[in-house]
Amino acid sequence: MLSLVGTPIGNLDDASARMLTTLKNADLLLCEDTRVTSKLLARFDIRVSLMRCDQNVIASRVEGVCRRVEEGERVAFVSDAGMPGISDPGQQLVDAALDRGLPVEVIPGPSAMTCALVASGLAIDHFFFEGFVPRKAGARERRLRELVPIPGALVLYESPRRVSATLDSIAVVMPERRVALVRELTKLHEEVVRDVAPELARRIAEGPEVRGECVIVVEGPSSDAPIAPQRLLDEAIAEGLSSGEPKSRLAKRLAKEYALPRAQVYEQILAFGSK
Repeated sequence: MLSLVGTPIGNLDDASARMLTTLKNADLLLCEDTRVTSKLLARFDIRVSLMRCDQNVIASRVEGVCRRVEEGERVAFVSDAGMPGISDPGQQLVDAALDRGLPVEVIPGPSAMTCALVASGLAIDHFFFEGFVPRKAGARERRLRELVPIPGALVLYESPRRVSATLDSIAVVMPERRVALVRELTKLHEEVVRDVAPELARRIAEGPEVRGECVIVVEGPSSDAPIAPQRLLDEAIAEGLSSGEPKSRLAKRLAKEYALPRAQVYEQILAFGSK
């Protein structure tokens, strides 16, 4: 059996009885960082063989792990915290195991994504999990513009060092939306800070240093909001033209980013250039 095991995202009291039993009975425990997982095991007096299996080496582990499962061993997989495979390694291993017809089980556990969605208090009938956005401002804003039309809340992961810059980008791209910053989930200093995007960005920039891992939840577009705000499209056209990007290529790119007909975008580019 290959077991994907959800582990606490902060508060170790969230460890389930099934999680502990699975780890105790494993012949091999795969983990992102043996130092992090060793602390979890020590807390519950669990002794099991550990093997590093982070994003850098997981591809090289797949063959050997599948062979061990085929031979009857119980192999468990954990990330540093939360649910393996959700913005963490694991999917590649599950995919290979299922292709071989091997038994795979998931041991439920905490997830920062679902906890943050609930804690945000925003409408979450529909949501889209983005994970980490690009680090560079230009690429980050381009990606956020691609997310504008999605008819649901957006969930982003971010480090405390970059969260202020990411909030600034959200304020530029989606200034009318409410945003919740959720940090230190399940821990003593768990906090939810919520406001309209520009105001939240200002509050975080002017406030004390942000600590702890962060989740950002952006409310979905209102039903009467335009699919692609004209101001944002105009800004993207101006940026593309000023950089010398050919008009046909610019139209193709922006049509994809804003979910608009290419001919319509091209007409706007020609009209913009004649201003």
